Amino acid sequence: MTRDCFVRFSSIMEQTGRLTASRAVSVEEQLMIFLFVVGHGASNRDAQETWQRSGSTISKYFGIVLEAIFNMFGEYIRPPDMTNVHHTIRYSNRFFPYFQGCVGAIDGTHVSACVGGARADKFRGRKGDTTWNVMAACDFDLKFTYMLSGWEGSAHDARVLEHAISEPQNSFPFPPPGKYYLVDSGCANRGCFLAPYRGTNYHLRDRRRLGGDRKKEQFNYRHASLRNAIERTFGIWKRRFPILRSMHQFPLDKQAMIPVACAVLHNFIRMDPASVAQDHVSGDEDDDDASSEDDSVDADPDGVDVGESSSHLNIPQDMDMGAFRDYVANCIHEGSSG
Repeated sequence: MTRDCFVRFSSIMEQTGRLTASRAVSVEEQLMIFLFVVGHGASNRDAQETWQRSGSTISKYFGIVLEAIFNMFGEYIRPPDMTNVHHTIRYSNRFFPYFQGCVGAIDGTHVSACVGGARADKFRGRKGDTTWNVMAACDFDLKFTYMLSGWEGSAHDARVLEHAISEPQNSFPFPPPGKYYLVDSGCANRGCFLAPYRGTNYHLRDRRRLGGDRKKEQFNYRHASLRNAIERTFGIWKRRFPILRSMHQFPLDKQAMIPVACAVLHNFIRMDPASVAQDHVSGDEDDDDASSEDDSVDADPDGVDVGESSSHLNIPQDMDMGAFRDYVANCIHEGSSG
């Protein structure tokens, strides 16, 4: 977060009455204490030494700021644009017109949980660590458009997603007919969720060695390239807020609020061009494959320029997702072979 970004955020918090200064602690200091803890993974003792405040004062203002930022969820974590085709898709020969109905990507990620005793087993993820399973959606500007936090690490992503869409109080942002989110193969290919083909390798450069169904490989390759936005978003978010990788011993309700509050801050920071530029300088990918993503024609060996014929491709909207996926896969294959 740049200095100007911090000043703007601090002003908003004070002007809207979300935070108020006390006789001893200004709004700016309250925010800095919170950012120091989440942005450095710092302990209460670290904060005491840095700010020369008592442990109770650090805990008090951390909690106040956490709740204030968490309650900004609806203002800064908003549904994606469901009407216009994002420029990442519209101006890419790999994605347009094949994925012109896509409004974002969804995935789950594990965030550190500090849990002990008999409850710990529920929070153990596949790697054995105690974690929260946080489900999120993002747009192609790498901003969160939805987040559901509070599930134990042992929960499967598909179960968390099912809970998100089945319970009205979760306020999941359903897209209109003909629009959809990209999900991974662990989720069902149905409704407004487009998943890749299971059991199909998507690295096109390997297909000459491994064989397989070329149509499905081409589809999965481009699907994975576009869905990579959620992995990149998670990568920036976790790198910016180290507490997500090493949670401290807060009450469980506060631990579940921290990922959402950090997502609010992430989106606010992504609105600042200077901060976005810092993300690019430091690298905004979370895995080795992401750094090679490129929307240029040469990035996909089967890529074709978006010409007059392909730009008028009509993608049916009244299909079940299985038939729709097959249709898109055929269109990609025909476009790359033509």
